Amino acid sequence: MMDFDGQLDREELIEDEEQGMFEHFRLESDAGQAPMRLDKYMSTHLEDTSRNRVQCAIKQGYVLVGDVVRKANYIVRPGDVIRFVMPYRRRGLEVLPQDIPLDIAYEDDDVLVVNKPAGMVVHPGHGHFEGTLVNALSYHLGITQGPDAEDERMGILVHRIDKDTSGLLAVAKNDESQLKLAKQFFDHSIERRYVAIVWGDIKEDEGTIDTTIGRDPNDRLRFRVYDDPSKGKRAITHFKVLERFGFVTFIECKLETGRTHQIRVHMSYLGHPIFADERYGGREIRKGTIYAKYKQFIQNCFELCPRQALHAKTLGFIHPVSGKWLQFDSPLPDDMTALLEKWRNYTTSQSL
Repeated sequence: MMDFDGQLDREELIEDEEQGMFEHFRLESDAGQAPMRLDKYMSTHLEDTSRNRVQCAIKQGYVLVGDVVRKANYIVRPGDVIRFVMPYRRRGLEVLPQDIPLDIAYEDDDVLVVNKPAGMVVHPGHGHFEGTLVNALSYHLGITQGPDAEDERMGILVHRIDKDTSGLLAVAKNDESQLKLAKQFFDHSIERRYVAIVWGDIKEDEGTIDTTIGRDPNDRLRFRVYDDPSKGKRAITHFKVLERFGFVTFIECKLETGRTHQIRVHMSYLGHPIFADERYGGREIRKGTIYAKYKQFIQNCFELCPRQALHAKTLGFIHPVSGKWLQFDSPLPDDMTALLEKWRNYTTSQSL
């Protein structure tokens, strides 16, 4: 990407679903640059970003001059190259506050942890401008955001989960909290555990999947595993078997990284796609018998849990202000609970 002296260069936009959303920036001071504090220089050259937000980013170690992390009082000199990441903030989008019930697991002045139901989109956009989690948060927090609004707190979700994945999400209620929480996601220090029902009987009781994941060139809505590291980003998932039902397996997945669709892609790659996951081959019979009675049983299962059987169960992080470790667990939603019970009953009946 072409650089312009003294101008902002957005190098890359990362949209890693669970890790968070970060923009990578590059600034190069021109030859006539007068000495100036780093925080002042950045706030001058970043559009619509407050000096306080810049100072928070510097304090959290997001900002490098050359290859060295610098403090806010560093004096920018001609030719300095400044590289940094900032949690992405959506612009040009009106957010309509909507009185949608929220299942709040925790809330204080700085953070909020919400349990998202399956079927709810997180961010407005792509045909979903109402009924999203952000619409609900806008109402709950008393914020109205128009396309040109200065108050951009609707960008404070520090990670995402898919529409049809249920479970826990962290929300920052101010700039400092957002930057500190986002840094934990960026450093992979967040505790994230999911549970899923997958096709097939996984041989190992536990294991680790370590691959490169990138977008599928044949379908922009899908991601896939690549052998070539240059075609994507490293993705690491640790899995453990919780219960076996012969034709499907109930597992726990611990995320070390947070790539888009990571668990869904990894389990499909292993040949064990998540049950009912249409995008990755889980909504077809992958294991079992050819008999009509079994096919009807599976169809009943799909009707009972019509979305990918994946739930973000555990979320743990260091509180951005108190410094205390917080950890939350979300109960398994009704559709997955019913699906597990149906498979337990089926397995029992087959053994009689």
